[in-house]
Amino acid sequence: MAKEKIGFVGVGLMGHGMAKNILVAGYPVTVIAHSNRIPVEDLVAQGATEAASLEELAGNSTIIHICAPGSPQVEAIVDALLPAMRPGTVIVDCSTSDPNSTAALAAKLEEGGFHMADAPLGGTPIQAEAGELAAMIGASDAVFERLKPVVATWAGSIVHIGPSGAGHKMKLLNNFLSLGYAALYSEALALSEKVGISTLQFDSVIRGSRMDCGFYQTFMGYAVGGDREAHKFTLTNALKDMCYLESMAGAVALANPIGNAVKNSFALAHAAGGNGPEDYVPHLTDYVAKRNGVEKA
Repeated sequence: MAKEKIGFVGVGLMGHGMAKNILVAGYPVTVIAHSNRIPVEDLVAQGATEAASLEELAGNSTIIHICAPGSPQVEAIVDALLPAMRPGTVIVDCSTSDPNSTAALAAKLEEGGFHMADAPLGGTPIQAEAGELAAMIGASDAVFERLKPVVATWAGSIVHIGPSGAGHKMKLLNNFLSLGYAALYSEALALSEKVGISTLQFDSVIRGSRMDCGFYQTFMGYAVGGDREAHKFTLTNALKDMCYLESMAGAVALANPIGNAVKNSFALAHAAGGNGPEDYVPHLTDYVAKRNGVEKA
């Protein structure tokens, strides 16, 4: 069987490392620039081909990865790729997307003789560069088996959740937990400071205890260490994901009061100015503290 030809749309914080690892494994990779040319130029220097348009990228690819902010962008990218896609091409949406949109795209692609898979990511840009991301995949059995060797170049953990859309459902559940932690930690830290217990004292009790976890440690890299880039996931994306979770719960008539509370915590921070490209999830502590009149040490 001929080697798959990989297209990659969105070689940013996560996509650069993923595309690099696909290249290192020997697959031909075609990339396209968006606003930041630096990662594209780095990949081209390592052997990737740069496409001038999405149509050109589609014509050069049999499996196309997409890392985009959310469903509206993914839908627009797929619409631009479709006219030039080869029969049997697989679209792999690595974004955190709305499962309802994913299902609609999957049906549209299958009608045209193409395939849809969702492979949202677990991990950080550092893990992306190391090829150690987690992948939660929604795809048919046949498509999953076809994708698995390619995904294995950039993921250390690969779980086939179910048919197309199942990966995005699992990713939203995963993010509900992590972003729920972020909202909980932020409120706990504000209350801690308000009652006279410093953030350092709080951390000295929680760190290493049963309440500690990997997410806590990266999150607290900002609250304790002042590292603004300790966890590079934007408040805007966090709010988007919690809105998608709310939509998913609504589609099955599930009451999710905790999910709504978490969403509102991020919505308040976003409305208060936490909506820039460098406003990350750990910075939620600042917005919760300010809202409660807490002066951080």
